[in-house]
Amino acid sequence: MTQEERLKIEERIVEVLKTVYDPEIPVDVYNLGLIYRIDLHDDATLDVDMTLTAPNCPAADFIVEDVRLKLDGVPGVSEAKVNLVFEPEWDKDMMSEEAKLELGFL
Repeated sequence: MTQEERLKIEERIVEVLKTVYDPEIPVDVYNLGLIYRIDLHDDATLDVDMTLTAPNCPAADFIVEDVRLKLDGVPGVSEAKVNLVFEPEWDKDMMSEEAKLELGFL
């Protein structure tokens, strides 16, 4: 894939990640800072490292599966693998300014 094609696919990946929400928080996983790594390979496979706001999140399975299913549907991605990681530990400083504003942290 060309660099231009890769950029378009990566932009779409971010757009899709912004449609996934933790059911208890009115901010998407991308702006919450839960996405640590997006790695689109030349063979169109995708690896994503993400975390949760808390390791014992009751919606963990739902959120991770929602991310995987939506990323699998991105044109140009042949397969998405979502890795749930807890290093580094998430904290509110990882949120975008938009998320902090939405949640009243600014």
